[in-house]
Amino acid sequence: MRKIGIVGTGYIGLVTGLGLADFGNKVTCFDVDYEKIEKLKNGISPIKEKNIDELLKRNIENKRITFTTNIQELLENSEIIFVCVNTPPKEDGNVDLSQIISVSENLAQNIKDKKIIAIKSTVPIGILEKITLIFEKYGKRKDQDFELAVVPEFLREGNAVYDFFNPSRIVIGAENPETIEKLKEVFLPLNAPIVVTSPNAAILIKYASNAFLAMRISFINEIANIAEKFGIDIKEVIEGMKYDKRIGKDYLQPGIGFGGPCLGKDLMGLIKMAEKEGYHPSLLISIFEKNEHQIRQIIYKIKFFLGEFLDNQTIGILGLTFKPDTNDVRNSLALRIIKMLKNDGAKIKAYDPLGIDEAKKEIQDIEYYDNPYDVAKDSNCLVILTGWKEFKELDFRKIKDVMKTPIIIDGVNLLDPKTIKEMGFIYKGVGRQ
Repeated sequence: MRKIGIVGTGYIGLVTGLGLADFGNKVTCFDVDYEKIEKLKNGISPIKEKNIDELLKRNIENKRITFTTNIQELLENSEIIFVCVNTPPKEDGNVDLSQIISVSENLAQNIKDKKIIAIKSTVPIGILEKITLIFEKYGKRKDQDFELAVVPEFLREGNAVYDFFNPSRIVIGAENPETIEKLKEVFLPLNAPIVVTSPNAAILIKYASNAFLAMRISFINEIANIAEKFGIDIKEVIEGMKYDKRIGKDYLQPGIGFGGPCLGKDLMGLIKMAEKEGYHPSLLISIFEKNEHQIRQIIYKIKFFLGEFLDNQTIGILGLTFKPDTNDVRNSLALRIIKMLKNDGAKIKAYDPLGIDEAKKEIQDIEYYDNPYDVAKDSNCLVILTGWKEFKELDFRKIKDVMKTPIIIDGVNLLDPKTIKEMGFIYKGVGRQ
């Protein structure tokens, strides 16, 4: 058993803390958000994730995890501290490091004995040097008062608990052999390959992994658009590609593009890092540009059926989160598309199984409904923007009866075109006829 501290109780911090507590470690989670910490103390998770509620309840009852807003309490009960704060993008695409800097200042001022500070947040190369300078400013010496490491996360929202307990690999970026061994020991129960690298290599592994996934999505969207021009069903193309072991089937699902808090941010972060070193990453830039183009493709499809001017047109939107099985709407392409449609004069009606409350914080002047059928009622077009299983199981005959015009734009290729068309709908998917 080790005494572990977690800074930040978002998706990464909370799941990591609960997972490590479940292995029998004594975990202390710190956050500056008092309201969030109070909810966690009472067993209420601020995030929606499969199995997280029972994981939280179990570890609180077994007294393996505690939550605090007191930095001293964190430090007194931790020998290894995982930093899991947000690193959002700035308007220019560079990474906002304000939370990492603030945490470093707080830790540097308050540590009294040696700590391992392991960064799980996605950060650019060069951040460890900045953190070291902050600690030195407060008289703390590397190797004597603190050690730094990078332990990137590879969790998928909606499947974060599963991914924590079933990782493809653990990456540890550190220089001190003792630090490496201690971090290995922490993750040993996961029985996953452990890759030990330099800290900067660990940082680049995270960025490169997300950039590669973004590239796969943009690639298959490009092929889907080409298939559409020739009247070819992209599903058949993917079926013939996926058996090649060099390609596989993951991240080959055409749609509106990649959104969410990670892929786009990390892709742009990697572009900015390269540009600062004088390198023009043309491939990465083209991936980003392709994604922007793909978002507009959905607007083109809608206007093809409803006309260039959307004034007085009612569009029903199914799906607000950036992916299913989460309530997260950060950088949701669904919300971006809604804003574009609103700017073109459309009236928007929307539904999502989990994301309505979060979406209301970003867009207030549209109509939100408690079920998909009310969204479809009197709509000129129904647009599916998130692949919730619930949408696949809807009674579409009932939906057709209440729509003004039976048009479905399937932005995530959730439905079977043949079945939907047999019901009398006009249907358009991504690379599907």
